Amino acid sequence: MKKWLLASVLVLVISVLAACGSKGSEEKAEGLLSDDKLVVGVTAGPHEEIVEKVKELGEKEGLKIELKVFTDYVMPNVALAEKELDMNVFQTEPYFDVFKEDRKLDLIKVGDTVTFPMGMYSLNLKDVSELKEGAKIGLPSDPANGGRALLLFEHAGLIKLKEGSDVNSTVKDIVENSKNYEFVELDPAQIARQLDELDAAAINSNFAIEAGYKPAKDAIYIEPSDSPYVNLVAVRTEDKDDEAIKQFMDLYRSEEVKKFIDETFEGSVVPSW
Repeated sequence: MKKWLLASVLVLVISVLAACGSKGSEEKAEGLLSDDKLVVGVTAGPHEEIVEKVKELGEKEGLKIELKVFTDYVMPNVALAEKELDMNVFQTEPYFDVFKEDRKLDLIKVGDTVTFPMGMYSLNLKDVSELKEGAKIGLPSDPANGGRALLLFEHAGLIKLKEGSDVNSTVKDIVENSKNYEFVELDPAQIARQLDELDAAAINSNFAIEAGYKPAKDAIYIEPSDSPYVNLVAVRTEDKDDEAIKQFMDLYRSEEVKKFIDETFEGSVVPSW
């Protein structure tokens, strides 16, 4: 009886240990980075198209890439922090710095990608100088892109901001608005769709391109070529040295991808590495 009981206990212990070992193996097998498969978050439009090209190149070198496409600027960072993604490619560094600080996210930049010059668009005007007294002008509602738009308006001579204003500026920082323009803050992804309700609007290039515009051709005013708003690749800090991520960066910043960007976007998206 005692021998039978001892044997039963041993079998039970071994089964428990085996189950724990099996669970650990499953968790490791599901680890996307350890399987050389990257789940990459992108916004719809140019970022999606560019990473599709990277995916094509990765297949030839044994790197599997799965895209998850977003239509806003909030969820890609949240999903990355919650490990639903391995990296994301969609945002400028000023936006990234503000977002991760506000949300206390342990994310890090691993490299630069492209620059999308922000432009102003209008359905009825051909030049920013045609804006009339009291014109209604749209701009992104998120802090970093809203501040960027205000700096663009200042550069275009529409307003003056208080001294020392930067990407964190808000409409409260406007100190001169001689033509009494009305500034309307809207969801960045929706501005192009609401352009018929505005006289003009600042639109991020990825959303402008998605709406059918060619920024270099259709914008009534556009950021200068030395714009500091370079986009980046973000990952969780714990994964920054992963070999699959390094391989992705090498593929992204390859001559094949640079050529694809130049030929596809004709100057509206600028390789910045």
